[in-house]
This record gives sequence, C-alpha cells and structure tokens, in this order.
Amino acid sequence: MRRNSVDLTGVTFLVGDADIAAAMPSVPALAPFDGCILSFLNTVAKTILADREAKGYPDVVTFAFWIRGASTKKLQERFCRADGPVRLGRGVAFHIAPSNVPVNYAYSLTAGLLTGNANIVRVPSKDFPQVGIIDRTLAGVLSMPEYADMRRRVCLVRYGRNRAVNDALSAIADTRIIWGGDATIAEVRKSPLPPRAGEVTFADRFSLAVIDAGSYLAREDKDRVAEDFYNDTYLTDQNACTSPRMVIWTGTRREEAKAEFWGRLHELVREKYAFQPIQGVNKLTSACLAAVSQEGVRVEPHGDNLMVRVRLPALTGTIMDLKDNSGYFFEYDCDDILELSPLCDDDRCQTVSYLGDPDMFRPLLAAGVRGVDRIVPMGKTMDFDLIWDGYDLVSRLTRIVNVI
Repeated sequence: MRRNSVDLTGVTFLVGDADIAAAMPSVPALAPFDGCILSFLNTVAKTILADREAKGYPDVVTFAFWIRGASTKKLQERFCRADGPVRLGRGVAFHIAPSNVPVNYAYSLTAGLLTGNANIVRVPSKDFPQVGIIDRTLAGVLSMPEYADMRRRVCLVRYGRNRAVNDALSAIADTRIIWGGDATIAEVRKSPLPPRAGEVTFADRFSLAVIDAGSYLAREDKDRVAEDFYNDTYLTDQNACTSPRMVIWTGTRREEAKAEFWGRLHELVREKYAFQPIQGVNKLTSACLAAVSQEGVRVEPHGDNLMVRVRLPALTGTIMDLKDNSGYFFEYDCDDILELSPLCDDDRCQTVSYLGDPDMFRPLLAAGVRGVDRIVPMGKTMDFDLIWDGYDLVSRLTRIVNVI
C-alpha cells in the first residue's frame, strides 16, 4: 500500500490538505454510485442552485443540474445493472484539469467520485470566479457531519509546473486523468505511474457545427439558436474542445440563413461578450495565415473583430491546424455530407453539433471515419457525460471483481 510518502511542497490546497492527500491510498474504494456519494453531490447541487452569485454563471448552473439527484439517478440506471459484474473504484484518482476551461475540473472530480474513487484534482491555475464558487460550496458541504467520510475523498490543489509534485501524486495514483491536451500529456507522462495504475488522456481536439439552412430559417426561436451557439462557443472563448471552430452550411437558401444567423449572433456577442484587443489582433493574424494557405479563402466583413468568419472554398485535412478562438470561425458550404470526410477522418475531431436532421450524418459514419466521438444538437456541446471522447469513464475508473 502506498501511503505517507507524499512530499507536496509548493502545493496550495483549496479543498482538503496534505494529510488527507497522503492518506488517500488507505481510503477504501466504493462501488460506483454509492448512496453517500449521490447524497453528497445532490447537496452540493442544491447549495449551488441557491447561491445568488452562481446564478450569474451558466456553466456553474449547468454543472449543478448535472450532479443533482435526478440526473445522477439516470446515470446510475444507465451504467449499473443489478445482474452485472461487481465493480469498485480503482482507488486514488489524480486529475489534471485544463487551465482554460473553468468548470471542467468539477466534472472530472464528479466522474471520479461517482466511480467510487478518492480524488486529487489539480484545478485551473487562473482564478476563475466559477472555481471559487464551486470550491467554497464543496468545502461547505464537506464540513457537514454527515459527510465526514467524503472529506477523505476530495482534495483540490493548485501548483505551477512542478515535476516533483507530479511525481509524488502520480506515485500514489491508481488512475491518472489528464485533460490538458498534447503538451500537458507529454509533460505529465514524464512522471511514472505504479505498475497496475491506469491512465485516461484527453488530447487536443476540435469540433464542428453543421447547420441546415432550411431548418434554421423555419425556426421561430432564432434568438434561442443564437444563445445556444453563443454558449457553445463564446462562453469558453472557444477554448473547450467541444466548441465549434468551423460552421458547415447545408441545404438551400444558405446566404439568407447566414445573414440571419450571424446577424443575431453578432448582436448577442456585442451585448454579452467581454472582448480584449489582443483577441482581435490574434484573430486577424490567423485570418491572414489562412488566406495565404489556400487560394480562394475570403474573410467575411462584420465591421468589427467580435467575430471573424473565414470562408473556405474547399476542405483540407490540414485546415484545422490554423484554427483560433475567441470568435474565430471557418465557414464552408457543403453540398454532400461526405465532403466533411477530410475533417471527420481526423482522430482529433471530437464533437459535431447540428441544427437539422441528425440522420444526415449516417453516410459519413458508414464511411468509417476515424474521428467524431459525439453528435449533439446545437447548444448541447458542453453537456458532460460519463462517455466522453470515446471513453466509458465508468469502465476506465473502476475495476471488476470476478465472482464465480
């Protein structure tokens, strides 16, 4: 058993402390969806939803709804069968959350808890207000007497690039979950894991949106569509792997639909988005690079830099190497869904959001593309699930006890 050998010098504990972290290898694993865990998460959800400050952050509210009792009950029904194999958490889960997506760390923690593990989570280095809201809620609920056992299962930490800390936390991990992309994965993998430990990695990905023009023009709630797309993209500055970087238009009356869609979105962005001048400089630079990469590329005029639309004459397998964020969109007119093959055959392609008929993607999937892990309605790209990036997290974060 690995315990009491954890040097965490330089680590700031936001929830928990060094003694709790060092003792985690001796904490018993629980079965997935243990009743105490579900009760704890439901109390956290209720506390967040009653928090006046939290209501100003849609991503925090969405997280709270995902962990409330009604939601976790549905997850339990999906992933647990009474006649299924006996599962237990693997033990200690060490999570590395991305630095640029505020609430991702909370979903990763929840996945670790729901699968019966004790969890050490490195939270984003930036002081997002969302992190403060969730952390203080977790600390408050963990202080309740009825959740004394849960206090042994949660540590939230913050530290800079520190190989020694990565080494120490990896040495006591039974599972390591790395969300930070290719560079972070390469760095953290320099720290060895115990021989039987597992690892789940979330590499650099990109996502697309596909809009059927006729379906869009038939919608009466076009402002709602703009809000949904805004939440998918601008809410995280397009830093989330789920955020569409390219908009594909299908169907007829495309130019009419584009004028309506982008016009409504532009008004919403102008009203809600906190724009920084450096973002405009970066997007214009990226647009220039895209223009010289392919003949016929055109930047659509908008009068300001709140959004930059780069219209492509054709799709190539390398165009997403030039993607940017903060309201930077490639745009393409598609006559045949199989034209998306160069993008969707890239294993970096994660989520395809759509407005229209999802059956339009069947020929693409039948072609055997190597990318695409999720196809979801517009506005649902950020909805977390225990199947993510093609991983069944319940399977990856538990072990099976074979009873014959």
